[in-house]
Amino acid sequence: MNLSDVHFLRPPWLLLALVGLLLPWIWRRSRDLQRRLRDHIAPHLLVHLLLTPSDPHRLRPVHLLSALLVIGAVAAAGPTWEQDRPDFLENRATLIIAVDLSPSMDTADVPPTRLTAAQHKLRDLIQRRKGARTALLVYAGSAHLVLPATDDPALLETFIQALGTDLIDKPGKDAAGVIDQAKRLLGHSPGTLLLVTDGADTTQLAHLKQHLADSSLQVLVLALGSSPTLKQLAAATDADLGSLTLNDDDLDWIELHAQAHFQDADEQQRLLQWKDAGYWLCWPLLLLALFSVRRGWSLNWAAVLLLGVFWQPTQADAHPFLTPDQQGRWAFEHHHYPEAAALFVDPYWKGIAAYNAADYDLAHATFAALETAQGAFYLGNIHVRRFKFDEAIAAYQQALLRQPVFPQASANLALAIALKQDTQNAADNPPEVKPDDIKFDKAPGKGHSQVIKTEQANSDALWLQNLTTSPATFLRRKFSLQDQAVQP
Repeated sequence: MNLSDVHFLRPPWLLLALVGLLLPWIWRRSRDLQRRLRDHIAPHLLVHLLLTPSDPHRLRPVHLLSALLVIGAVAAAGPTWEQDRPDFLENRATLIIAVDLSPSMDTADVPPTRLTAAQHKLRDLIQRRKGARTALLVYAGSAHLVLPATDDPALLETFIQALGTDLIDKPGKDAAGVIDQAKRLLGHSPGTLLLVTDGADTTQLAHLKQHLADSSLQVLVLALGSSPTLKQLAAATDADLGSLTLNDDDLDWIELHAQAHFQDADEQQRLLQWKDAGYWLCWPLLLLALFSVRRGWSLNWAAVLLLGVFWQPTQADAHPFLTPDQQGRWAFEHHHYPEAAALFVDPYWKGIAAYNAADYDLAHATFAALETAQGAFYLGNIHVRRFKFDEAIAAYQQALLRQPVFPQASANLALAIALKQDTQNAADNPPEVKPDDIKFDKAPGKGHSQVIKTEQANSDALWLQNLTTSPATFLRRKFSLQDQAVQP
């Protein structure tokens, strides 16, 4: 550690250290009888009139108080000399994967096909990025959100495996639409868009830089095949161009560029914090407080006061100065959701806590009173969990009216519509399965096979678990509905 690197997070507290340094001098000056009587008694007589007994104790309570004030002031000022990276930054940058699903991705020049090879590579990438937030987009003639940014690798793998060139009917390679979707997902946060593609629509290339204007989005192109339009796409988006490899070099390339961009972004400078080393000074403060317990000394109150200032409670309600919302936030961050729901006064956070605690009655009552897009969005989620799909669709539509750019609400709206359609289809065509039988999902389309258990499937909850819609079927229906919605 270089002393020139040391600075203080809260330097005004150092004024208290100045008081602590002056305190012994002030104390000695106040006990100087000669100085006080000098104006009343002749100096040559004062020497013989005053008897000053010698003090065998060099350490007095005032010295202890001075040390407490100096060390306490330095601790409160927050000495620091190195930066601290929060945990969510260590988990690496947000990555948005956009997979080209145009028919050319079925070409077998990259065995077994370009798309299948990309799926294998993306599954490896997801496993390497466990704990990091990754979103999934797909595109052909239109761009669609599959999953918002999530740190759940199993969920990502399920939908990556379900991808196929038959999911989007509209022909083309809408890279501009993908860029717009990625910008909406990231907002003003830095992130990287990975285009997994075998080419580009040359009619869009001249306008792609306009779509990237005023954005902190970095674009990477992972090439499949050898189309000359790939280099043109990389040039049009100022993107680095990489290609699929048999080893992990391509994965290293993706992660290196994504994290380097994130570290260089302005947003990171605001998120980086300095390590506060002042907490280590609590130990010498405690030691000084113990020394204050001596016969004839009356300074114990100072130790109690300083310990009260620097002591941090272990329970949110143990601190009398915390507001109910602050206590609720403490409980929420420690995953005590029922307690947080009871403590919060802010209606939005009360609803969020109740939703996480599965107290859907309280969450519904709270969000229903909010006239916000987020409130309507969570109302839709509650209705879906209660299998009230008409109410859920209406809630998501209300959320989109209040906030037109709301990818999560758009995705959940499509899901609610698909689930409603499945409900109607299942009601019209009940499965001919005896109780306790087990069958396997043979629905066409890619995705995991699922076991269908029909035991006691007489309630809505159990019946919903028996739906045979594969991820591919759901995505195909969702994309079709979205394309129909944007048609003039």
